[in-house]
Amino acid sequence: MSELTDLTLEQARDGLKKGEFSASELVEAYLQAIEAANGALNAYIASTAEKALEMAAESDARLSKGEARPLEGVPIGVKDLFATRDVHTQACSNILRDFRPRYESTVTANLWRDGAVMLGKLNMDEFAMGSSNETSCHGPVVNPWRRKGDEAKLTPGGSSGGSAAAVAARLCAAATASDTGGSIRQPAAFTGTVGIKPTYGRCSRWGMVAFASSLDQAGPIARTVRDAAIMLTSMAGHDEKDTTSANVEVPDFEAALDGGIEGMKIGIPKEYRVQGMPKEMEKLWQQGAQWLKEQGAEIVEVSLPHTKYALPAYYIVAPAEASSNLARYDGVRYGLRVEADDLTDMYELTRAQGFGAEVKRRVLIGTYVLSAGYYDAYYLKAQKVRTLIKRDFDAVFEQVDALLTPTTPSPAFALGENVDDPLKMYLNDIFTVTVNMAGLPGISVPAGFSADGLPLGLQFIGKPFDEATILKLAHGIEQAADLDMAPSAWWKS
Repeated sequence: MSELTDLTLEQARDGLKKGEFSASELVEAYLQAIEAANGALNAYIASTAEKALEMAAESDARLSKGEARPLEGVPIGVKDLFATRDVHTQACSNILRDFRPRYESTVTANLWRDGAVMLGKLNMDEFAMGSSNETSCHGPVVNPWRRKGDEAKLTPGGSSGGSAAAVAARLCAAATASDTGGSIRQPAAFTGTVGIKPTYGRCSRWGMVAFASSLDQAGPIARTVRDAAIMLTSMAGHDEKDTTSANVEVPDFEAALDGGIEGMKIGIPKEYRVQGMPKEMEKLWQQGAQWLKEQGAEIVEVSLPHTKYALPAYYIVAPAEASSNLARYDGVRYGLRVEADDLTDMYELTRAQGFGAEVKRRVLIGTYVLSAGYYDAYYLKAQKVRTLIKRDFDAVFEQVDALLTPTTPSPAFALGENVDDPLKMYLNDIFTVTVNMAGLPGISVPAGFSADGLPLGLQFIGKPFDEATILKLAHGIEQAADLDMAPSAWWKS
């Protein structure tokens, strides 16, 4: 039954409702696929096979009675920073070793409410800090894609590398992910999948392990735009437990895909033409604009003058918030504890052994920029820049319906290639961080291939709470490109 894993989420949902196969058969097919591939890809760090089969049996009972919920029987993977009741939740950090929460995150609770089935927890960069999934205490995830004629292991991107790799390799129908500075969209671009970072507040953050609270946002990674729309409809919604959750209606995002894009005005930000960007990225960007023109959209050049300050401002704001959020991990209440003669030594030893190098780096940066004498010079200034970035977008969105940009400056790179150069690694977020700084929705959609045969993505940036428009535009690109985004499955040979 392995061909069942080739079905999109939409096809699986519809097939289950028609009785073409059972939820139990679908889950079994995915569990077999995980067993065959995970040794090579390292996408899953915890399997919940027994729980998945129990959930599938419940779905089959509902399906037989004609009581199917929106995602009835659809198997998904869960990024390791979403709390799952009594199931391993570690944010891929040693400091949360063996932590099993007694509560469920709102986003995953919404998915289970709608009938989805949990296959397991997915690998990620430690505390979502990374752009290559190499900071995980469980080791790096391997991208299912390879360069033509080259067996080098490539990064799937980060921090949601496990989510992106699992979706691309057909190890789940879709996956939850999170995005603080590009951690949904960059991995989606690297793996030929679709990833949407919703407006800040669209999905509840309750039960998510926090990195940077004013930037973090949950979203889905899926194989198609329609699948992403279906997932987002279930994941989103107001939550009284999250004070940053927006009390706005959640539309049927799948239904919003119907109808064309004729008459829409799409902006091309001139500041996103960065020095050193490969010609194939520029060519793809132009091709995307052409596809939109052919579908009746108008393309205009716009300016976001403070874009050049976004990356440095982000790498002050995000570490500052991380420094504050990660202060709670001290070995007292849960997770790792390194015994010592006094409390201060216990704190120091626990954090020294529990946190990886990248997390330590960001905590140190964040503590520094928040310290006396430096708060005004760094953190306060970065927040002012953030306001200016938001104003740039506000002004542009008076002229256009959405913006079209590349998702990443390059295709996937080899594991280990940038690990010793933090600045080069941080530059992977150059096209994505502005969206988080302004709290806007953004989506990455596969649009082409590099000369080496690797996926390349284009990004749409939308107005606040207008995910419907960027989903519709991404759907237009997807139809125009008409690509086969299945990797070669080399791990089976």
